[in-house]
Amino acid sequence: MKKNVLIIGAGGVAQVVAHKCAQHNDVLGDLHIASRTKSKCDDIIASVREKGAMKVAGTFEAHALDAKDSGAVADLIRKTGCQIVINVGTPYVNMSVLDACIATGVAYMDTAIHEEPDKICETPPWYANYEWKKREACEKAGVTAILGVGFDPGVVNAYARLAEDQFLDTISEIDIVDINAGSHGKYFATNFDPEINFREFTGTVYSWQGGEWRENKMFEVGKEWDLPVVGKQKAYMSGHDEVHSLSQRYKDADVRFWMGFGDHYINVFTVLKSIGLLSEQPVTTAEGLEVVPLKVVKAVLPDPASLAPGYTGKTCIGDLVKGTKDGKPAEVFIYNVADHKEAFNEVGSQGISYTAGVPPVAAAILIANGTWDVKKMANVEDLDPKPFISVLNRIGLPTRVKDAAGDRAVDFG
Repeated sequence: MKKNVLIIGAGGVAQVVAHKCAQHNDVLGDLHIASRTKSKCDDIIASVREKGAMKVAGTFEAHALDAKDSGAVADLIRKTGCQIVINVGTPYVNMSVLDACIATGVAYMDTAIHEEPDKICETPPWYANYEWKKREACEKAGVTAILGVGFDPGVVNAYARLAEDQFLDTISEIDIVDINAGSHGKYFATNFDPEINFREFTGTVYSWQGGEWRENKMFEVGKEWDLPVVGKQKAYMSGHDEVHSLSQRYKDADVRFWMGFGDHYINVFTVLKSIGLLSEQPVTTAEGLEVVPLKVVKAVLPDPASLAPGYTGKTCIGDLVKGTKDGKPAEVFIYNVADHKEAFNEVGSQGISYTAGVPPVAAAILIANGTWDVKKMANVEDLDPKPFISVLNRIGLPTRVKDAAGDRAVDFG
């Protein structure tokens, strides 16, 4: 049994993680949260206390931490006695936190692929550029490291594996569709860190098709999807983390990621990009100040966490997987629907943060009880999806499946 959790980060996703860990601290033990700004951690703990989220009386402490300093992360792990680290900070710190976990022998997980601030859209498969280079070190140290265990990447990887294990004999296509049919009421805002959000959409769109990497431009390929609950929605093929790992397991399948965007978002994004405001390269103002345009845009946009109180509507995220069953063509759509208002009422965050923050807590529970404590590095599709989906069903993200037999809940008991 592993116990005691260190949460790294203090944004909207970290708030969800904190609340969910508190709701299951009878299993997870003492809780700690750390970021550069300790006051943000204090505020999250206060919100946990205000909602009475702690299942049993226990420790929940805040710490100041520069997570880019691997030595400082290792020192905090030793000081707190934490055996599980949930990294939901900026993707820039993934490798320093992972190195600290390897050095201290504790379990690691994150929800997004590592990024370097000065590099955008590196050559695929992205995991091979950084995380997968640490596979041998993790196995040698007996460290469980679960990569990309948010919703997408994360739960959608488990859905692909579930389709493989339970619904199809062969897989020829995996289309991951992410639709946010909610409204935050602002003129323009991003649902998570604007800097990371925009970086995701300014580079090349990579998909795995015909056994090779294909390249497109953002918003070049779009189609309308008719989905449960949210109905008909336009989505565009986008580059995304899970395509890079799923392409290695399902080499003979086409693997694509689609994200929903409204015309207003696309128009504002296009203007910002066209005039250079999404550049990560420094520029010098007439007054001699050096600034990074992308960071300036981030500074003037609403904090994603501030969107939660007025957010309404639902999300629908899932995998449409095609292949064969018993020698005949078959397809299955495995998905979740989340509600922004319900998420806010429970944990004080909007639905996008909720869908990203609940899965790593489910994974932490599975590491704590030994089910997913595999003592090596793994992407989610490498692991048995049934216990993961079972925990998610129980703690707030129920899974449904739609196929020739109808639309129904997925329940493994």
